[in-house]
This record gives sequence, structure tokens and C-alpha cells, in this order.
Amino acid sequence: MGDRLLEMAREVMARAHAPYSGYRVGAALEAMDGRIFAGCNVENASSGLTICAERVAVGTAVAAGARVFRRVLIVTERGPAVAPCGACRQVLAEFGPALEVVSVGANDERRWSLAELLPEPFRLNGPRKGSE
Repeated sequence: MGDRLLEMAREVMARAHAPYSGYRVGAALEAMDGRIFAGCNVENASSGLTICAERVAVGTAVAAGARVFRRVLIVTERGPAVAPCGACRQVLAEFGPALEVVSVGANDERRWSLAELLPEPFRLNGPRKGSE
């Protein structure tokens, strides 16, 4: 699974801002060039403004110049392994349609391809060049 991915996801999960749900999430995103970018959920009193860990990781990666990703690892401190929400699936599809999605919960682990989770992502002009 990549011990470094899991380590980084757990590390950043501990810094999540989750005062409303108490549900901290960490994500580590591996770019095709091997760089790893981490993100945690950032809740807001206006719940619609909450940002998921996966999208924080994507934003951090894009800001660093990464545009194509190989794998994302999501970790939660309690409950079962969870799949990314619909918004995160769409954002991930923009940069990694062949992405492997790994989720580690308190007592289990699950794996999917992004295509399994989002078989028909929204695209303006077909597939992104270089992302498939």
C-alpha cells in the first residue's frame, strides 16, 4: 500500500480541523513522479464550505505543479474505510482517471479504481491530454 502514504495521511489527519463532526480525515496523494501531497479535512461553521481531505491534497499538489496522480490513500481514525464523496471523485477524475483509491478505516481497508467509483465523470472537452 505504501507505508509512506499511510504515514503521511495519519500525520495530517491529526491536524484536521473537525470541531463540528469530530470526524478527522487525512489523505495522501501520490503523483506520477513519486511526490506525495497530504491534506486533511477543514470544517466550517457553514457546513457547505467544508473542504474534504482529498481536495485539500489535490490543491496542494496542483500548487506545487503536479497534475497527474497514481494513487490516493484516505485514512479515518474511527469507523469503517470510506470512499471519497462525489465532489472529491469528480475533482480526482480531473487529474487521475486511472487513480487507485485506498481507504483505511479503524478496522479495515478497501481498494477501488476511480473508474469503479465514478464511471462517467463530467468532462467539458473529453479526456484531459496526458491524464489517461
